[in-house]
Amino acid sequence: MNRQGRVWVVDDDRSIRWVLCRALQNAGFQAIEFEDAERASAALASDEPDAIVSDVRMPGRSGFDLLAELRERVPKVPVIITTAYPDLDSAVSAFQGGAFEHLPKPFDIDDAVDLVSRAIAQRRETTPATEPGAPAPSDMIGSAPSMQEVFRAIGRLSRSSINVLITGESGTGKELIARALHRHSPRSGGPFIALNMAAINRELLESELFGHERGAFTGAQALRRGRFEQAHGGTLFLDEIGDMPAELQTRLLRVLQEGEFYRVGAHAPLQVDVRVIAATHQNLEQQVVAGKFREDLLHRLNVVRIRVPPLRERREDIPGLVLHFLARAAKELQVDCKTVSPQVLERLSHFDWPGNVRQLENVCRWLTVMTPTQVVRVDDLPAEVVGAPATVDEDWQSSLRRWASGRLACGERGVMNDLTPAFERLMIGVALERTGGRRQDAALLLGWGRNTLTRKIKELGIADD
Repeated sequence: MNRQGRVWVVDDDRSIRWVLCRALQNAGFQAIEFEDAERASAALASDEPDAIVSDVRMPGRSGFDLLAELRERVPKVPVIITTAYPDLDSAVSAFQGGAFEHLPKPFDIDDAVDLVSRAIAQRRETTPATEPGAPAPSDMIGSAPSMQEVFRAIGRLSRSSINVLITGESGTGKELIARALHRHSPRSGGPFIALNMAAINRELLESELFGHERGAFTGAQALRRGRFEQAHGGTLFLDEIGDMPAELQTRLLRVLQEGEFYRVGAHAPLQVDVRVIAATHQNLEQQVVAGKFREDLLHRLNVVRIRVPPLRERREDIPGLVLHFLARAAKELQVDCKTVSPQVLERLSHFDWPGNVRQLENVCRWLTVMTPTQVVRVDDLPAEVVGAPATVDEDWQSSLRRWASGRLACGERGVMNDLTPAFERLMIGVALERTGGRRQDAALLLGWGRNTLTRKIKELGIADD
């Protein structure tokens, strides 16, 4: 019965204790139940398990209180925190408190048993870090599994200052993730400096990043500290890193490797201690193949990668985001908060949101201003959201117009950079499918030469066999 290890299950829900303990016992573990933190704490006086699974919200002391005590009394025992109220703060609190894992309810029972097995195996190999931290509040919303993965990643990184690459479509909230990484890190007391590569004129970008000496160029009438200097001791967030010019990629690589740089027009290097978090909506691996991005720089930035899911992959979060954004818009505009009908929430939840969370926020702000009554109804929704359902015979240009309108409505730039390769990839795929993979015939259908089609297939990374 005890060949796998001894596990304590601490939860005030009797049914959860019963199901989890039976599953653990069937897997060869010895499982012991506790209905609250006090009983588990008292048992530590005479016993020590191989792992503990504890709920957060229980009568009396919470699971986090128990976790703090366990880190003091039995620091080598891995603790898995479970909660029915998963959010970023809960995940960060768990990992900063020294938890082995943060497991949202409801969880798959087989996954829970596997997690216990891994926790015990790791305990036998190494000793986890145990210093607790003090997380700051967050307004990030996300109960969808894909967002829970993001929260757990932030929690795991909360005691680290390594570089992170954040990927995701425009409008998904990559800067919000970067700010959370900074806020829940050892550098939280330092500055957080953000710079969007796509928003700065190419000629000015070097000065923005590294600063300049007085007289370095025409118009440089005073010394200017760049973003790297401003971020010393903290975090520098480089958004849309894929748009960084090649010559600046080389300078950035040197800073990451050596921790020093030169202001424009300077002769002496400056030393800096900066954590770099980069973000992009582009595929940097494809950019490397195309010769537009340095492979060695990608490896320096991509120490840990966090993918932020598009809103269409986390539809269950849309109702909560709508209420949050409506409340925030009402506060900003100093008006009463609008309420929404169930039909509106259903319609919003089924919309694909090409502009992602940013577009949803803008729509909520628009509704706060434009809705004539206190209750938002379907008729009040903007045209790009209400849009008639697509049909087989629908004019493709109308669909494209709605897509472009949604992207531009949320302030996105460079939409052709996404649209053109996506359009070419789709047309090539359809043509190859039509011709059974024969490139010569597919090229004729597309109005290209065979060499052009071959080059496009290589550039776009299309597998046609």
